[in-house]
Amino acid sequence: MTILYGMIDSGNCYKPRLLMAKLGLAFTNVEVSSHTGDTRKADFIAKNPNAMVPLLELDDGRRLAESNAILLYLAEGTRFLPADRYERGLAYQWLFFEQYSHEPYIAVRKALLTFPERAGDATPERLAVTLERGNKALGVMNKYLEDNAFFAGGALSVADIALYAYTHTAEQGGFQLDAYPAVVAWLERVEADPGHVPIEWLP
Repeated sequence: MTILYGMIDSGNCYKPRLLMAKLGLAFTNVEVSSHTGDTRKADFIAKNPNAMVPLLELDDGRRLAESNAILLYLAEGTRFLPADRYERGLAYQWLFFEQYSHEPYIAVRKALLTFPERAGDATPERLAVTLERGNKALGVMNKYLEDNAFFAGGALSVADIALYAYTHTAEQGGFQLDAYPAVVAWLERVEADPGHVPIEWLP
């Protein structure tokens, strides 16, 4: 059985869970929480020396880390990875955007405000920077979505799943999503796609 090591409250771990739910892939979810130090224990570090989740363990024992790499692996040959070369390039573009310009600010600001162990890092300066740059990312998304239904062609793809994971909970980090109407409409389109499951879902 395929195993997904992850955290129920992590958007990065939600991404592969959501895609596997949509694909109808059976897997075992194993909770490995950084909050309690599980990811830093020797037995987990032996599986992933980077000491982070999610981590996908295949039936044959091979492992794959990094949420967006896992998405691309799972999406190969499915409707979630565009067949058109340019649209596939757009999917990669937005996956890189998510990890470089989106997640470090939207996800991190939420963590600073909601995880007790991160409270010491929630300085006024860091909160201001994450708010400013997170809003910039949402603005970039909103501008693109004013003319496009999804991020890589006319249908939902791994790019949408990656960006959805932390965008749909952005208000927990103090972001005002109603200032980005095209983003709000896109969130609704993502949630209307068949097989959608909430972040709390486990198999």
